[in-house]
Amino acid sequence: MTNLNLTYLNCCLILTGMLINTHASAASLTKLTKEIKNYKPVTQKRLNEADPKDWLLPKGNYEGWMYSKLTQINKKNVKSLKPVWTYSTNLDSGHEAPAQVNNGVMFVSTPYNHVIALDAKTGQVFWRYTHDNPYDLSVMHNTSRGIALWDDKVYVAGLDGTLNALDAKTGERVCQAQIGDWSTGAYITSAPTPVKGKILVGPSGGEYGVRGFLEAMDAKTCKQAWRTYSVPGPGEAGHETWKKEGKRPDAWKYGGGSMWMPGNYDPEADVLYWGVGNGSPWLGDQRPGDNLYVASSIAMNPDSGKIVGHFQYHHNDSWDWAAMNAPMLVNFKKGNKTVKGLVSPQRNGYLYWLERSNEGKISYVEGQPFVKNNAFKSLDKETGRPTYDYRHVPVTGKRVDYCPSLWGGKNWPYEAYNPETGIIYVPANNNLCNSFIGKFQDDVEPASGQFWAGIDIPDLDVYLDNPKKGVGQLQAWNINTRKKVWQHDFGKTMNWGSVLSTAGGIVFNAGTNDRILRAFDSQTGDVLWEFPLNSTAIAPPVSYEVDGKQYIAITAGYGVDAHWTNSVLAEKDKSGEWIADVPEGGVIWVFALPN
Repeated sequence: MTNLNLTYLNCCLILTGMLINTHASAASLTKLTKEIKNYKPVTQKRLNEADPKDWLLPKGNYEGWMYSKLTQINKKNVKSLKPVWTYSTNLDSGHEAPAQVNNGVMFVSTPYNHVIALDAKTGQVFWRYTHDNPYDLSVMHNTSRGIALWDDKVYVAGLDGTLNALDAKTGERVCQAQIGDWSTGAYITSAPTPVKGKILVGPSGGEYGVRGFLEAMDAKTCKQAWRTYSVPGPGEAGHETWKKEGKRPDAWKYGGGSMWMPGNYDPEADVLYWGVGNGSPWLGDQRPGDNLYVASSIAMNPDSGKIVGHFQYHHNDSWDWAAMNAPMLVNFKKGNKTVKGLVSPQRNGYLYWLERSNEGKISYVEGQPFVKNNAFKSLDKETGRPTYDYRHVPVTGKRVDYCPSLWGGKNWPYEAYNPETGIIYVPANNNLCNSFIGKFQDDVEPASGQFWAGIDIPDLDVYLDNPKKGVGQLQAWNINTRKKVWQHDFGKTMNWGSVLSTAGGIVFNAGTNDRILRAFDSQTGDVLWEFPLNSTAIAPPVSYEVDGKQYIAITAGYGVDAHWTNSVLAEKDKSGEWIADVPEGGVIWVFALPN
């Protein structure tokens, strides 16, 4: 392993949660500049319909498509796109939340748990909420991935494990629920999801020995409606997949499976779909068994939280290949018929086609690698269960290498689907691998707020499989033919950017170290337009309309995982092609065509 200098060690210390301070304030504070008049309440009907003039949900609709039906900006005129306003958040760290728009009002959540309400047409501020995090709060990921809109409230989760209801007109906090205990590692970065009068959210904690769960809060009272654990307890279906063997016969109690990203929802069938994260600790040999529902997509009843179906992408997860993103609800061809489907490019580097039923059952259809995976020999044609190459399965007491890296062939940034082209667009990272030595951490208690992944971070070696090749890609796959249509290679950079597809025939993607926001032809992959931002944008791009004019919005603000991985890879790069100096600082950018 190469020698580690101070930059790499700092990166690793940040990864364990030791160096992040969240600029915590002493008390909750809302600075009101101008009260929002004639605010339009968000109803279940509006969420189901997903009017393209708005962007009410983090991914645009309940199906998770990251797709806009607006066509004013199209492949013929996108080259004329210009910035019309910007707004500096005056904050550092990773900005990962989309701009969410309701009837001309934009809401953006930020690191350090601020929420900013702005006029979506002019960028003028209505109010700013600053959350009252504890002064001693320290977490692994200082970010927020969005808010939830329901009725006349804005709901935002806190790094301190709280879920907060704000008055949408003034930003004043109305009520609060304590969802997770940050001192154990159960902090929250996820955007909450509103469904039928409940606000759903789950905490992180998969690196701390926290048993994952999803909680539903009553939107009116902030009281708990239900909580469902992703790791089944005694007497629950799936508990038998946690074998009572080895040094930790009760491994299920702290087995991970965090539900740390927002889910998707089928209103017609009334079924939720959610992603479940990695096992804890990372080493599967320390928790024998398949370990349901780790690294799975699960179907749930939104009224009770009952799990009604599941599909596990890989058993006994040993790579930190979390399945945290819910699969997109997409219908596709299966033989000669069209089926209700789920499509998901997973962190393990495989793209999955699954079939869903109205009752919640999830069945395997097909899976294909979209990046190199040297740990899987094959997938069973009937069940999708992988056969492993155990030379690349991490174990305790031995250095093991594998590809893709623990950050995956695709991390949390959202893929997009265009129903007109039948293509999904995947922000991929290929050619990136890592190795580490597994460790049995008997000197640290699980769920104590201490890093408990089963490795010493300085032993983590991240590297390019082929030093001459790049990493970041944007891939386009036809969901019916199961074939890759085109691919854009970004070179010596990772792609940490979510994708937006539009009915105007355009695909937007940022997330690369060159700070550029690009517009691609959705069918050919040709670059039609590009614009350099102040910083790398790792937040999802969105589209909305005000007074008959279409806008594209994205928040730039480099940090967290994108920063950590870039620091390591830039340091190792010998070609001089890897951009190491990426400025930080959050700025909301809004673009439109000239009048």
